[in-house]
Amino acid sequence: MSSTPSARLKALGLELPPAPPPAGLYKPVLVVDNFLYVSGQGPMRTDGSYMEGRAGDDLNLEQAKAAARQVGLTMLSTIQTHFGDLDRIKRVVKVLGMVNSTAEFGQQPLVINGFSELMAEVFGPDLGVGVRSAVGMMLPGNIPVEIEAMFELNS
Repeated sequence: MSSTPSARLKALGLELPPAPPPAGLYKPVLVVDNFLYVSGQGPMRTDGSYMEGRAGDDLNLEQAKAAARQVGLTMLSTIQTHFGDLDRIKRVVKVLGMVNSTAEFGQQPLVINGFSELMAEVFGPDLGVGVRSAVGMMLPGNIPVEIEAMFELNS
């Protein structure tokens, strides 16, 4: 396996979507001390459009999980655009995954695995996995998943 996050991302052959503009009054990323905080990201496609749907309604588990993986790609794009080099990130610290789901859909943690698995591929199986929450709720624009995260930076 390649030794840096940027090299692993390149080796995986993944295409990052454009970084979305803020949808309100907030910063897409913020550095405080040795931590990078990333505002909630949705699943943006490479054409700049957002994926839509609701888990348990018009999306099944695998489709919602794919949307969570796409959020990971969107987040990596946002980090590169607004912060810079992914290799400046030491590890994933905290992830909050929000899934647009019906009241009957109870597999939110499995959906957010799509994001977590991508982070493990890019940052490594230890440093790419942090603490995490996964909840169900209604999301703006009918996006299937929104995720915010905190990363520790290299000293």
